[in-house]
Amino acid sequence: MTAGTEPKTAEELNKDTVAAFMEVFSTGDVPAILSYLDDSATWWVAGNLEGISGTKNKQEFGEMLSGLSALTVSGAIRLTPKAWTAEGARVAVETESYSELRNGRVYNNLYHFVFEVRDGKILSIKEFLDTEHTRAIFLAP
Repeated sequence: MTAGTEPKTAEELNKDTVAAFMEVFSTGDVPAILSYLDDSATWWVAGNLEGISGTKNKQEFGEMLSGLSALTVSGAIRLTPKAWTAEGARVAVETESYSELRNGRVYNNLYHFVFEVRDGKILSIKEFLDTEHTRAIFLAP
């Protein structure tokens, strides 16, 4: 710690964890992405998108992510945080995604994520998104 600087708050440390997670998520490296999640972590996605919505455990999330990444030209969906709120163990972040898909479509969605972080590990993620955009880009014929 440099003289005159205060140690980071728990909220700042949790925000740093989520920021690092989003940076790694944007690379498409599934094992590295999963390394940020606690073994008991869950990922919940809003809506009724077949194969995407609902609650997944860490392994199921990794499988879904691998499947989605295979559909992209770069092997990844880039996440760009736009606005943050952190309180206690919760970090909320408004986010924009971007990816070009092998089917010629462009995935560019807006999200509101709510993360629960403890001791540098993500325990849960809730993902709110434009499900109709996701359906049109990933699932429509």
